[in-house]
Amino acid sequence: MSNSVIEAAIPHRGPMLLVDEIVEQSDEKIVCHKTFRPDEYFFQGHYPDYPLVPGVILCEATMQAGAIMLSKFVTEGEGVPVATRLSDVKFKKMVRPGDKIVMEVKLNERLADAFFMSGKVTVAGKVAVRFDFACTVAKTEA
Repeated sequence: MSNSVIEAAIPHRGPMLLVDEIVEQSDEKIVCHKTFRPDEYFFQGHYPDYPLVPGVILCEATMQAGAIMLSKFVTEGEGVPVATRLSDVKFKKMVRPGDKIVMEVKLNERLADAFFMSGKVTVAGKVAVRFDFACTVAKTEA
């Protein structure tokens, strides 16, 4: 799906918009892609001689995919999805400039405005990161 669909679903914008494409989406699962360009801002300092995508960026990209999935629960202009918890984070593989990641997020449970999800990032078919996270919809102030 196009960038305009992604931007309509979540408030993130460049350089912090970390989802390039929605590949598959249902009520309880979403699959998205992101390709890390060599000129991404974080490679300047992480690390100049051996650039790696920071783990927190991989988690953020995955949570953005989850936020896209949850966007149907948000009335435009009335709230934004925010992370409330990350747990059981396991980094398994480094991600480098030029790598294309696949982010898969599953909605495990919903309790009122709390959403409990699992995220997995793969690169070249191998798991790079796995974690559980929770989000809520925060009301925006006028």
